Amino acid sequence: MLARTITCGLNGVNGFPVEVEAYISGGMMAFDIVGLPSAEVKESRDRIRAAINVSGYAFPQGRVTVNLAPADVKKQGTFCELAIAMALLSAQQPERFSGLDKTVFLGELSLQGKLLPVRGALGMAITAVENGYENLILPKENAMEVACMEGLNIYPASSLEEVYRHMAGDEVIAPMKRISFEELESRGAPASDMKYVKGQPVARRALEIAAAGGHNLLMVGIPGSGKTMLARCLPGILPPLNYEEALETTLIHSAAGELEENSGLMTTRPFRSPHHNTSMPALIGGGSKAKPGEVSLAHNGVLFLDELPEFQHMVLEALRQPLEDGYVTITRVSGQNRYLSRCMLVAGMNPCPCGYYGSKQRQCTCSSGEMKRYLGRISGPLLDRIDLQVEMDAVTVEEIESAKEQEDSATVRARVLAARKLQQKRYEGTGVFCNAQLNQQNIETFCVMDPVAKQLLHQAVSRYAISMRTYGRIRKVARTIADLAGHELIEAADVAQAIQFRNLEGQYWK
Repeated sequence: MLARTITCGLNGVNGFPVEVEAYISGGMMAFDIVGLPSAEVKESRDRIRAAINVSGYAFPQGRVTVNLAPADVKKQGTFCELAIAMALLSAQQPERFSGLDKTVFLGELSLQGKLLPVRGALGMAITAVENGYENLILPKENAMEVACMEGLNIYPASSLEEVYRHMAGDEVIAPMKRISFEELESRGAPASDMKYVKGQPVARRALEIAAAGGHNLLMVGIPGSGKTMLARCLPGILPPLNYEEALETTLIHSAAGELEENSGLMTTRPFRSPHHNTSMPALIGGGSKAKPGEVSLAHNGVLFLDELPEFQHMVLEALRQPLEDGYVTITRVSGQNRYLSRCMLVAGMNPCPCGYYGSKQRQCTCSSGEMKRYLGRISGPLLDRIDLQVEMDAVTVEEIESAKEQEDSATVRARVLAARKLQQKRYEGTGVFCNAQLNQQNIETFCVMDPVAKQLLHQAVSRYAISMRTYGRIRKVARTIADLAGHELIEAADVAQAIQFRNLEGQYWK
């Protein structure tokens, strides 16, 4: 007796179709799974046997062989357990079921026959659509994640018995109503609002410029100056995710198992803030299963590294390529995975080990050697990839207790959205979405300066020994400042402000 069902595996963030073939023959009882299964797939044999029996059905007698095709691709995870169980039941009663060849089965089975959620359901659902399958049966907890998919009938199920009765036509599961992205998109109040940030006008301006152009930002300031609070305000002034960005972001979080149960497509930009003892695989990606790291989980959002010099030096250096290329390639013996990592890097740090160098309120106690070692943990090439640098001091009591209202995030966000619309129109058809993504050729085309601005920038290059990478980044920041001001050409005032946000290297590192 032979039966066949369809499921999907996960390779990185993308799915691939897997054909489940179940063959039952006479002889001594055995249950083998072949087709390059991982350890967790082999362990599923006991769960499947118990789930079938507890659900009130008979487990096949004799020798059972299950093949997972293609046989040369490693199968990892628990995604195939429902498909294997249905293949075994179908092999015993082939006339009982219909539509198996048009249906994709996803789900892990408990010993009680309950369906448990799997990671990567969105990527597998996309694969089902691309390969022409019509139906998808999956755990209820994964249903909202794929509710926006077009061209696919989605049936959320809670148990093996429910799936059996549906496929046999005894009790059909109601298909899930498709939810459009517009319905999912509901932007509430930001977690942190800029109206609660007292003082720090320069840092607030730097945050607005960073959001308007997608630029990386470094904040250097004494403890308690508001670096973390400002960083947490950034998602509230960034543009909302569009449908393509939401798909990309949710795919990564789904593959990493980071999505909450019963959550749909992500409609707000991610904000990731790993601790400074984070390892390289956790930040960049990797491990035995080559999972995405924090830099990829922050894709289309913000990666906030607080206490930047406290991170391991090699971990920080590994960030350079993902920040430049916008993706991470993880290579293992079993294969290679590529994860997108186009995010905004926002970093915060103290100016010295004691934290009070340059403070007007407290004297620094660090020696020059201690400062040199502390600042030396951050390399020049990494600093070159940070477009905006701002210094912050403590906020005075008068500023904290002032009754003057600060601009809220909604007001700042309106200016950011206006600048982003200019950029979308300017870069239409180029594959560029914001000023920070401009390459050298784009800079020459779109970052045109008037003669006075060009002369000012050339003088700054000679005076401050600015590298060519920094030169290009100053032009991109000046382009963003000009967009916020509504200037067609980059003017001298735009260049001057962009240069001011690059003055910390000379003050601290040179």
